[in-house]
Amino acid sequence: MLFLPLLATLFLIACHPQQQSAAQSGGINPYAYSIQKKTVADHGAVVSAHPLASKVGVSILKKGGNAIDAAIATQLALAVVYPNAGNLGGGGFMVARLGNGELLSLDYREMAPGAAHRDMYIDKDGNARTDKSQDGHLSSGVPGTVAGLFASHQYGKLPFEQLIQPAIELAEKGFAISEREARSLNNLQTDLKQYNSIMPVFVKEKWKAGDTLVQTDLANTLKRIRDKGKAGFYEGETARLIVEEMKRGGGIISYEDLKNYVAKFRTPHQFTYKGYQIVGMPMPSSGGLLLHQMMKMIEGRNIAAMGFHSLEAIQLMTEVERRAFADRAEYMGDADYYKVPVAMLSNEVYLQERMKNYNPAKATPSTDIKPGVLLKAESEETTHLSVIDQQGNAVAITTTLNNSYGSRTVVGGAGFFLNDEMDDFSIKPGVPNMYGAVGGEANAIKAGKRMLSSMTPTLVLKDNQPYIVVGTPGGTTIPTQIFQTLVNILEFNMSAEDAVYKPKFHHQWLPDELVIETGFPASVKEAMKKMGYHFANERSGIGRTEIIKVLPNGKFEAVADKRGDDAAEGY
Repeated sequence: MLFLPLLATLFLIACHPQQQSAAQSGGINPYAYSIQKKTVADHGAVVSAHPLASKVGVSILKKGGNAIDAAIATQLALAVVYPNAGNLGGGGFMVARLGNGELLSLDYREMAPGAAHRDMYIDKDGNARTDKSQDGHLSSGVPGTVAGLFASHQYGKLPFEQLIQPAIELAEKGFAISEREARSLNNLQTDLKQYNSIMPVFVKEKWKAGDTLVQTDLANTLKRIRDKGKAGFYEGETARLIVEEMKRGGGIISYEDLKNYVAKFRTPHQFTYKGYQIVGMPMPSSGGLLLHQMMKMIEGRNIAAMGFHSLEAIQLMTEVERRAFADRAEYMGDADYYKVPVAMLSNEVYLQERMKNYNPAKATPSTDIKPGVLLKAESEETTHLSVIDQQGNAVAITTTLNNSYGSRTVVGGAGFFLNDEMDDFSIKPGVPNMYGAVGGEANAIKAGKRMLSSMTPTLVLKDNQPYIVVGTPGGTTIPTQIFQTLVNILEFNMSAEDAVYKPKFHHQWLPDELVIETGFPASVKEAMKKMGYHFANERSGIGRTEIIKVLPNGKFEAVADKRGDDAAEGY
């Protein structure tokens, strides 16, 4: 079933502001698009990292699909139009609330290949080879995204062929890249030539805004998935291309690894905060538990009275963040392989104990904040999309390749980037990964194990109905950004727009430094320096939060982050 009318509709939209001059000089550019940051919709809404993907998602809602269908189509479109994080060669997590009230969490995180082992990135001198865990073929875990799409599709309404067709046509016919995308691809050229044995379509002397990116190999891969389902990726021609790519570059993903990959439905991580029900991902995502710990550590401290961006509120939230991350380093990993003491780490008595050395007048050095002592033995570049429909289905999905463009390796003949998720394991105790996170035995490498993640797709229910759908990319900054966004709305009564756009901050215990965005209040920074806080270099942006909030009148307020080309669509 062709979607030519759909794509014509998508492309014949007002020109992207960055492409106006090109369009004016050569007539109307049929591949141009506009970016809408906010919309209020009656029937449904989609927020994602790229306007074309958001438009594809809404088009599926208009055709009678539900939020699950729209989320699948949006992910597939992102695999084409947002190659640095949208993917077929990575993995992710889905948290959903169905119209009948059922809650779902789906784990399609990448897995360590069968030939992986604990010390695979340690050289003969005992040094951790982060270059091997972060770039190139050996850094890739077994991809889970395609398995996740098919596992979630049982809750959709439309045939999978309809959901994948827009992505096929975007890959086959191409789309115009933005100035931001051109800059990103130009910065990638050296790595592409270093880590690819067959040069992919992304290699070019110089990309510029308005250039059309056509991905024929990727279109053919998508067609195999359309025609053969999950086996169109994990078996047959695509599997052969992946394994041959591994052999050319010294990777270890095998036919057996691909064929045996399974996406897993897990019990959602739930907790309450002042009457709201918060639903997140369980292990191997650390996000749900970290959010639980942080929210509960502030719940009884009347943070609303302190005021948004006050010294008192920021200092409290910083101390809460670092305590949660200290526990992450010690206790969190794939619960299928390591007994993660979730109940104890979220126990309110334990969390009160964690705050006993909190001092509102000064910084508690990270050296003084060890992982918590458990009271007794018990009896984890990324992109996010949020979708909601009028039947009560709400979906939060975060997917990733890890670093931007993952391993920087494109599968020859298949056209998609592979992840570099093996770096999210603890490759050696005490050695930080690319995001500065440290870990130990709980997150050690083991064949078949899923690496710890920071992804935090989150739903907030009010009176048992969807209220907020939210998530963000950003590595280890993800849980703290969701924490701050929820506090901004639930405690400081901010609009969804302000909750996302206002400057954010981040502390993850180690390194012992506070990361802040441009626009963070200078007076607070100076006061915190006097209290003993160390500040990292200021960042222009932390995360790219995508949020949908249900308004009192039942309409959907969808907001896309201003920190990227993200777009909100609805109808």
